[in-house]
Amino acid sequence: MDESSARKLIVEVGKLLYERSYVVAFDGNVSIRLDDNTVLATPTMTSKGRMTEDCLALTDIEGKPLNDKRASSELAMHLLIYKMRPDINAVCHAHPAHGTAFAVAGLAIDQPILSEVVLTLGCVPLTAYGTPSTDELTEAMKPFVPHHNALLMANHGAVAYGEHLWQAYDRLETLEHTAKIAILAKALGGANDIPKEAIGKLIKLREKAGFLGENARCQACGYLHENDIACDLDVNYPVQGDSNGKKISFTREELIELLSQAAKLG
Repeated sequence: MDESSARKLIVEVGKLLYERSYVVAFDGNVSIRLDDNTVLATPTMTSKGRMTEDCLALTDIEGKPLNDKRASSELAMHLLIYKMRPDINAVCHAHPAHGTAFAVAGLAIDQPILSEVVLTLGCVPLTAYGTPSTDELTEAMKPFVPHHNALLMANHGAVAYGEHLWQAYDRLETLEHTAKIAILAKALGGANDIPKEAIGKLIKLREKAGFLGENARCQACGYLHENDIACDLDVNYPVQGDSNGKKISFTREELIELLSQAAKLG
């Protein structure tokens, strides 16, 4: 994509993130890899709903400025993804309310409850907490980036990435929609998982359709090793303590309040 088109697209997606309440104030950041060594990114301390094309920052793949604009302090997150995933050319980081609720509750979005999500996104793991804008955050992400297209970051937010910016945005939107459905299903007594015997069929279908490749078989939900869908890759996921995947419970009053808040945010 040429730089002029990329600038227009980042501004358009930034406004959409803001209008959908995936970001507020100066939250979040978006970038596009223009070529092997050039990245166009949202600037620091700027609302994504009020950006202009001339305010975007240009850097090299190491984060060195190539114009007079200062990129987001979280650009390192984007650069890590680009270096680890040659197939990725765009990154969206935001704090969507329902997905971030999972992150602050210490929960991954890793239960196979929607066939469309298994097909197009796969599970979304929770990475260990790392201070934003530091190496702690990127180090926590490293084991997951090769095998997932979206991540939750403990007590922080979500990041999704793709071959182009609309794919990255769509994956973030799918993450948030799934989180909202999961919360609402919890209020109704809990979601039912897709039958285990159907997971292998969905994985074979998504690989045939090109939604996700074989590298995504190393996802953490556990169902992906059923029905001859064994993973051939040797991946060691870090232990994240009791927070990842722990069970939570609510009183009736808490559920009513949760649903009320979800309705307001939706």
